[in-house]
Amino acid sequence: MSITVVDREGKEHDFSVPTDTNLNLMEVCKGFELPVEGICGGMAMCASCQVYILTDEHFGERNDDEEAMLDEAYFVEENSRLGCQIPITPELNGLKVALAPEAP
Repeated sequence: MSITVVDREGKEHDFSVPTDTNLNLMEVCKGFELPVEGICGGMAMCASCQVYILTDEHFGERNDDEEAMLDEAYFVEENSRLGCQIPITPELNGLKVALAPEAP
């Protein structure tokens, strides 16, 4: 499966990602050494893995914890999601996201 991540400098990174390892998008970004902190360890408690979904068909639903965290985060847009809350599944093939700016 293929995912594209646009870093904070605007460079696109194309990754081939397995769907059978129970990873989430934050873990994939960290695994490819992109600057995603994931300070809370993927518990939807810090927003340091916020991304912007650039492909409409892949937006998905925010859960209550994610919605609450995004209500307090910086640089939130309509297409914001927390990478830790996006499990890697075959349905995400072709997903394109951009890393949100770092919090001040």
